[in-house]
Amino acid sequence: MTGRAALLEAWHDHLAHGRRRSPHTVRAYVATAARLIAARGVDRWEALAALDAGALRQHLAARRAEGLTNASAARELSALKAFLAFARTRAGVPEALAPRLRAPRVKKGIPRPVTPDEAVHLAATVHEDATEEWIGARDRAVLLLLYGSGLRIAEALSLTAAVLPLGETIVVTGKGSKQRMVPVLPLVRAAVADYVARCPWPLPPEGPLFRGARGGPLSPGLVQRAVARARMALGLPASATPHALRHSFATHLLGAGADLRSLQELLGHASLGSTQIYTKVDAATLLDVYRHAHPREA
Repeated sequence: MTGRAALLEAWHDHLAHGRRRSPHTVRAYVATAARLIAARGVDRWEALAALDAGALRQHLAARRAEGLTNASAARELSALKAFLAFARTRAGVPEALAPRLRAPRVKKGIPRPVTPDEAVHLAATVHEDATEEWIGARDRAVLLLLYGSGLRIAEALSLTAAVLPLGETIVVTGKGSKQRMVPVLPLVRAAVADYVARCPWPLPPEGPLFRGARGGPLSPGLVQRAVARARMALGLPASATPHALRHSFATHLLGAGADLRSLQELLGHASLGSTQIYTKVDAATLLDVYRHAHPREA
């Protein structure tokens, strides 16, 4: 194994096993590290530890020239700082020597939820457009779990068949391997039971609940592509993604009177600040209703 490959393997293992980061985060952080290593031509921890703010600034400037947005640049810088901190530890360099570089300012966007009708229609359209009946039932069940229980797509796809038969609640494992209990609506239970009855693959308790066409674990990309086709058919905006169903879960609960602390627990947010953004969503929804429905003189 070459020096560069060894660096990336060590970084991968640290993220996946030492920090228990999600597979998506691990892939993104390792890819970011690989770009830096290739751009700077380094293959030793000591060389990485010696990189200063000027080197990082130059690297990010090259990435920005490739079309990187402020938000993406901020995420890339965060990943680079984490990688270089790890490199300094491996090289035995004091943390105090870390390069200082300010991230680009990113305007926080407000999540764009879909309405309850849109959520149900989206799940139904995905079901109808599937190439096989069991695949349609599977995708409908996944989407209704995202909307009805507020799951991230990775959380839904990590469920094992041990959760069967579904009760009124299930325990899911979220970011940082933190577990939480979420409700399961009768509509969701019925959708999952329909999928299980149609699934042609055995579903042992230790195996994944949602299966791909060949029997392996279901890929999130397949669900995302199915939703993209369905939203085009329904004329929904590009913001109508699987993750938007989780936003809708949060927004609709808040609108129905749920308090922020309870919502934080249901969503699995580490901090209340992550949950508070939904107060802005609800205010934006109310303002939109006012603008379209409030009687006013012509």
